Amino acid sequence: MKISIQGDKFLFDDRLTYSDFPTAKPEALGRLMNTRMVQATFDDENPETVKLFSYPDGSPFDPNRQTDEFVAALPSYRRHGVIAATVNFQGGFPQYHIHLRRDQILQDWDNNAFTPEGALKDTYAERMRRVIEGLDDQRMACIAGFFYFGQNHKLRDDAAVRRAVNEAMDFLGAVGRDNVMVEINNEANIGYVHELLRPDRVHELILAARERCGGRFLISTSYGGGGLPSDAVIETADFMLVHGNSQRPHQIRAMVEHLRARTDKPIVFNEDSTRVDNLRAAWEAGASWGYYDQGGLRPYHDGFQSPPTNWAINTFEKITFFTTVAELCGIEDAPGYRGERL
Repeated sequence: MKISIQGDKFLFDDRLTYSDFPTAKPEALGRLMNTRMVQATFDDENPETVKLFSYPDGSPFDPNRQTDEFVAALPSYRRHGVIAATVNFQGGFPQYHIHLRRDQILQDWDNNAFTPEGALKDTYAERMRRVIEGLDDQRMACIAGFFYFGQNHKLRDDAAVRRAVNEAMDFLGAVGRDNVMVEINNEANIGYVHELLRPDRVHELILAARERCGGRFLISTSYGGGGLPSDAVIETADFMLVHGNSQRPHQIRAMVEHLRARTDKPIVFNEDSTRVDNLRAAWEAGASWGYYDQGGLRPYHDGFQSPPTNWAINTFEKITFFTTVAELCGIEDAPGYRGERL
């Protein structure tokens, strides 16, 4: 499945997204409703902290189980009109929290697909390959992030960052699927130690990645809750990635309005919260929106970001998100919820 852009809309195989849903509403066409699933390839190579991610029955964390269960859940997401997922080679914060403290920005657990020199590790690459293929098989987009601020310090220097971008781009090309969009780093404006990953220089990596793949993949980067892209990112990125964390609906609308005044490229929230009022605000403003559910209060049950992850649509928050997307998109045959397991 090939992803492309026409104006401010996304296309799958040269057709506006949602065209293959028979009852889709006209306002759904060209959107990219999505969910943040950055732990789909999670592992912890730190023997001192990996015990934090054991299963409730006491068995040790299994990265292949984590990936395989994610891929198995994808059909249920698509049935509700969620047609994209954000993943990341360095994951995201993997435990329950309200707000990250400054001392939690650089993290001890080792969920990092790159060596200190920037080489891509085979084990992570293999799990990412399964994720990309699984999404493609469901006609879903993979928003593939490369770096996360909590793990970026594990690369030695800017040269290692550049090598990591090159190796990740080469890997994506070798997978042989065209359902991939690239997010250079998650929230460029938060806590990066490498200058290349900060807002004033990250556009250099967007350009380098595009050159590396010969323009095959759409490329962008994201900003933390409420942050807006720099002029350089707006100019170089193929689409706009923003986050709505800690924002209220009127602020979500204002973010879209401010961006729309500066660019006609597609606007995608690929991280926000479990708040469907923010989802509706983004929808009404003409943007696509992404669900972020940290979870972790009940291990292997709630949320999508605290491993071990239960990828099922099994909580009130998850059900509300998926059914709201189906409602807005006009997907009349989406599964109902009367206590059944989906």
